Amino acid sequence: MHKQIKFFLVFLLFFGISKGYTQNNNKPFTVVLDAGHGGKDPGRPTNFGYKEKDIALKIVLKIGENLKKHKNINVIYTRKTDVFIELRQRAKIANKADADLFVSVHCNAHNSQAYGTETYVLGLGRNDSNFRVAKEENEVIFLEDDYETNYAGFDPNSPETLIGLTLMQEDYLDQSILLARNIQDNFTNRLKRKNRGIKQAVFWVLHNTYMPSVLVETGFITNKSEGDYLNSETGKNNISKSISDAILDYKSNLNPATSADEILESNSSSGTSDQTIIPKNSSVVFKVQIAAGPRKLATKAYNFNGLNPISRTNSNGIYRYFYGHSSSYDTIVQMKNEAHSKGYKTAYLVAYKNGKRIAIKNALKSTE
Repeated sequence: MHKQIKFFLVFLLFFGISKGYTQNNNKPFTVVLDAGHGGKDPGRPTNFGYKEKDIALKIVLKIGENLKKHKNINVIYTRKTDVFIELRQRAKIANKADADLFVSVHCNAHNSQAYGTETYVLGLGRNDSNFRVAKEENEVIFLEDDYETNYAGFDPNSPETLIGLTLMQEDYLDQSILLARNIQDNFTNRLKRKNRGIKQAVFWVLHNTYMPSVLVETGFITNKSEGDYLNSETGKNNISKSISDAILDYKSNLNPATSADEILESNSSSGTSDQTIIPKNSSVVFKVQIAAGPRKLATKAYNFNGLNPISRTNSNGIYRYFYGHSSSYDTIVQMKNEAHSKGYKTAYLVAYKNGKRIAIKNALKSTE
């Protein structure tokens, strides 16, 4: 690996920011929306006349319109028109804004009639398909002026040069996965799109942002049917609504209302008519997730700043650590606040029903 990249990695690992979202009343929740490609970079070619750069931009602008309807949300765009923005500039916009989320929107392409949606978080590509998508998105670097200087030592065609780039996003991986899960669930359950899953690959634009970040492949414009859908007003409206609602759910999970009544009020303002109450079903359990990473730690209070009880799960080599458990929402919110006071500023709530993880708002729903 090039010496400049090595130094940059070491610097960030020791002095970088670890800043999950814990909103105060004065700081808005800032979302940076990134429409992929643009200007002289149209994206992947298609035989059907669709342009990825145009579809991605229209979807992003609609996401922003949806989010701006809600209080205390600040929306920043990397581009609002058909202009070429360098990858490093996109990340710089998000970092300068001290954003809480970075969401990059794209359309997929393939030489077959593949179709479906997938959402990426930063990580080593587990297979050739993941690497192919990352390679194609990263190759925009070659369109930039002085790319050899700005991306010294980085080769989009070489898996070896990508390995170290995943380290800096490790602190944000779990929160990125949380948002990715929300997005894919909405695509699958609401829109009935084919779910190609949550995947890990090395995208430069994700690696260089210092906050939870995802890259959404909204569908294949090389598939005639899916391309028609993405290019239609209905398709762009549906896709943008699914993504904006996923962002709102993510925000709610990280900084939940202090009572179920507040969540009910929030659902009403967004057009949701579901009744919301404190769950009385004992199979619903809330926990406070305080940390995640590849290290396996003993679930003892001395490892977690005195917090007790601690529980742990393992999924694909990622250990997740939880403080407390309760069927009472108000109780678990108090425990989250205690975790914050102990230094776990990125702690957020999770819910389980019959041992299966579910969204917080679903845990609070009850039919009458």
